[in-house]
Amino acid sequence: MAEASSRRLGYGLALLLFLADQAVKAAMIGPLALQQAHQIYLLPVLNLTWVENYGVALGMFKAGADTERWVLVGVTGLIAVTVAIWAWREKNRADVAGLGLILGGALGNIVDRVRFGYVVDFIDFHIGGFRPFLVFNLADAAITIGVLVLLARAFFTRDAKAETETDNA
Repeated sequence: MAEASSRRLGYGLALLLFLADQAVKAAMIGPLALQQAHQIYLLPVLNLTWVENYGVALGMFKAGADTERWVLVGVTGLIAVTVAIWAWREKNRADVAGLGLILGGALGNIVDRVRFGYVVDFIDFHIGGFRPFLVFNLADAAITIGVLVLLARAFFTRDAKAETETDNA
């Protein structure tokens, strides 16, 4: 019963995030016409800036040709399938939630790459001219948070296990 609940959490979170990501991107493309405006100033530290990301994490591995685009779709698709299987097998709810965030974000970006040939990025945080992040989207943020959840759990679990093993020795 707990496994089914965890699975619903993970896949539900992935679906919710995927739908939210696609809805926000549709608003950027449609009503806000960000592609034509290129930039909309919201706050002194936040702009909406149109970026067509032909690469993956941090803009690496840019897909300049159609073949490279479909290779990226295939590779990221395999990663998404691996994450989905991992989420199905995972028992820890925090890990399942992290995996759900990663899966939903990955699917959002894969759909962009299939539809447009690039990923739509638009969130532009800055402090004056300093930009601590590249321009990103909701899917990218979810993937990053999901990875951080998994890393935090791995480090805290490892430390707790090490302390228990030391105490038992």
